[in-house]
Amino acid sequence: TRADVGSDVVIYDNADIFMFCSATLSRKVMEADPANIAYCPYGVFVTDKDGKVQVGYRNQPEGVMQEVQALLDDIAREAAGQ
Repeated sequence: TRADVGSDVVIYDNADIFMFCSATLSRKVMEADPANIAYCPYGVFVTDKDGKVQVGYRNQPEGVMQEVQALLDDIAREAAGQ
């Protein structure tokens, strides 16, 4: 987007967001509250800036969505080698 908005600032050397949906977990959280569909699909991001790699995810709301948060945390930690 840098060129599209006329910026010369390099935010990342590389960045990706991996989107996915766990059918089992998504069904569970949507049965608890159908409005939880707003959080699906789930995403894990990976950024690289000057050789420093960061892996993370968007925090999920309290309640049943904390099960999704735990899954995202496990994935991010494994991807980061923790």
